[in-house]
Amino acid sequence: MAREFARTDRVGQEIQKEVAMIIQREVKDPRLGMVTVSAVEITRDLAYAKIFVTFFTLEGQNIDESITILNEAAGFIRTLLAKRIKARIMPELRFIYDQSMVEGVRMSTLVDQAVAEDERRSGSVESKDENDTKDD
Repeated sequence: MAREFARTDRVGQEIQKEVAMIIQREVKDPRLGMVTVSAVEITRDLAYAKIFVTFFTLEGQNIDESITILNEAAGFIRTLLAKRIKARIMPELRFIYDQSMVEGVRMSTLVDQAVAEDERRSGSVESKDENDTKDD
């Protein structure tokens, strides 16, 4: 019987949880705003981990600068992570900006605009039909 989750998935979930807590509690850089760890992808040999993050941006906060700050702190975060997770190999951490939330909001806005436009058009068609029946 096959396992439901691969080992890399389980390790990735644990790393996601721990890295989120480490960033929130241990990384004391005032230039970072609120950081959310949205996903973790780990190579099969557990040597590298891509950590996808999103930011609740502050005024004047640059996303590229925030990613650079996190990548510079990757060694510190990896050291703390190694103390919290018992594993022979601790992956090298690479932080990447996750645009899926921004893209999701953009798509939702487009859908809302399309629905509003359809309602506006159908409303104007119905009002024309009502005017035509009143004239009869």
